Amino acid sequence: MFKKAVEAKAQQRLSGADRKRLKRTVRDRFPRPSDTDIDALLPPKAEITVSKFQNRVHVYGVEGGYPLFFDVDGRGSEIYPTVFALWKLPDLLPYFMLKGGEVSRFVIGGADLMFPGISVPVEGLASFSAGEPWAVKVPGNPAPIAVGSTTMSSAEALKAGLRGKALRIMHYYRDLLWESVEGHYVPNPGFLEDVVVEDPSFLASNQPSDSSEGATRESDVSENCINNENTEESIDVNDSISDTFAASTQNDYEKSAKEITRDDCALKSANIADAKSDIDLSSLSIEDVDSHLDRCLLQALHTTVKDKDLPIPGSTLWSSHVLPCRPSGITLDIKKSSHKKLSKWLQAKSSTGLIAVKEDKYKKEAMLISVNRGHPEYLQFKPEKRPVEKVDQVGDATASESRSQKVLEVVEVYKSSVHVNPIFASVGADTGKLYLASEATDIVFKYIEKENLVKQTNKAIVVLDATLCDALFKGAIKKGSTYPTEIHKKDLSATFVSRMQAHHIVTRGNESVVRKGALKTVQILTERRQGNKKVTKVSGLETFLIDAEALASELQKKFACSTTVAELPGKKGLEVLIQGGVIDDVARHLLEQYGIPKRYIEVLDKTRK
Repeated sequence: MFKKAVEAKAQQRLSGADRKRLKRTVRDRFPRPSDTDIDALLPPKAEITVSKFQNRVHVYGVEGGYPLFFDVDGRGSEIYPTVFALWKLPDLLPYFMLKGGEVSRFVIGGADLMFPGISVPVEGLASFSAGEPWAVKVPGNPAPIAVGSTTMSSAEALKAGLRGKALRIMHYYRDLLWESVEGHYVPNPGFLEDVVVEDPSFLASNQPSDSSEGATRESDVSENCINNENTEESIDVNDSISDTFAASTQNDYEKSAKEITRDDCALKSANIADAKSDIDLSSLSIEDVDSHLDRCLLQALHTTVKDKDLPIPGSTLWSSHVLPCRPSGITLDIKKSSHKKLSKWLQAKSSTGLIAVKEDKYKKEAMLISVNRGHPEYLQFKPEKRPVEKVDQVGDATASESRSQKVLEVVEVYKSSVHVNPIFASVGADTGKLYLASEATDIVFKYIEKENLVKQTNKAIVVLDATLCDALFKGAIKKGSTYPTEIHKKDLSATFVSRMQAHHIVTRGNESVVRKGALKTVQILTERRQGNKKVTKVSGLETFLIDAEALASELQKKFACSTTVAELPGKKGLEVLIQGGVIDDVARHLLEQYGIPKRYIEVLDKTRK
């Protein structure tokens, strides 16, 4: 789930109703913990944030803290706790105990858990069903190292002789969710030292309560790190976290423990530095917040807001342009400014002449209409060259190259049918092979040449014998009508090919499929729904080997609108639903980005009179 780097496309705070809904979902999904335990994870008065990723995964956590839960599809049906949450509540999930450290190396490397690697208790495996969330632990350590979903029930596992895959690992210690959610997530200072102790008191919070305590901890960390570097004391393998990630020999154990201790020191120092900067930033005055807002707006106007994209809604300007331009470590909150509301801030900037803003009477939202790029503020501001933006550009270029390599190829081919089988058999051609239209035409002309059917007085006319006449016209001529005795060469090819079975080959990159029948078109439909709102539907994507989920994610980002993927009622295939009348834009996107020819795109706009 988190093996590949995926960038969060949005992060926001949950409303009160969404917080309650999240807690209800957690209680229903995980009945083992008490309400007090759930409140310890998700404090009632704490701000809870959700990070939305491009692969539709939602990650929930307390603002300024660590990720606690992640939702696989963003719909609340498959929600799992993170390793951070399991460290605070080790009994939140039932768990499989590994046989030893050798198995754990594979688990934290991203491999799924197999039944032979599980230590089965004397009383036997606990009862479970397929699709249940379970944790993974190692002997002698109460802290789970991974969480996943069972692939089969306990009854099915016993039938299979405890062979095969037991748990599909969704998240594990030190995967990309651990390391790179919102830039960096590192353990609390002292956490790794506490984990190795079998006493569960390590679950208590380790955060400093005041600056003096923080200073004491910093000095302790520095002293411990220096001592670890300068002393050659042996490290007890049984009391170190290397038990969790055991090596095959005693030397490997000691080496792993020393490396983890050094990494722990680095993590502590980094966390202390981050904590200091967060304390400084939290004391910003209203004037400082206003100043940051203005600078972020000017940075966005210089770098990401293009005139061709205007007008854009104020919410899109804020989430997609202003917030990404904020300095590292600063969380912008419009409510902490002197304007209190986004619309008032935009109106204030409009009154200075920097931008032009107009309220949309239907959406009740401020819209950015234009940018005055000759305004003194705009001219005096020098945009920063952010390395993050360069990385994004490289990523976009890589994605573009990757897509260009997956060029779409559509080939219409034909297979011999009962009508034309005698022609193929007469010239010795394979009736089970697929032929291009030109190749099929060569076969029928080879038969004509063999049987000498060309009319002597007119070389453009072919005289039909019984075999060729049946191949071209049997069943196609109405009863009582006379069968033709000759045919022009220019009509022969199309008539012969039409009597064969149509197939098509679709190739995209390394993927290729052969399907029977004529090639179906991609259908794009726009219609009105309740409330006079437009919705655009796209179906038939499977024909051209397009992933509906990936396309929905692209269109959601490109058009700044809501998208969903649903199964077509009574049919095989998926349908992408896009909020808004973007029928022409979607057709252009499929043409330019996926290479679908215009003749295979069918467009119907029911909103136009």
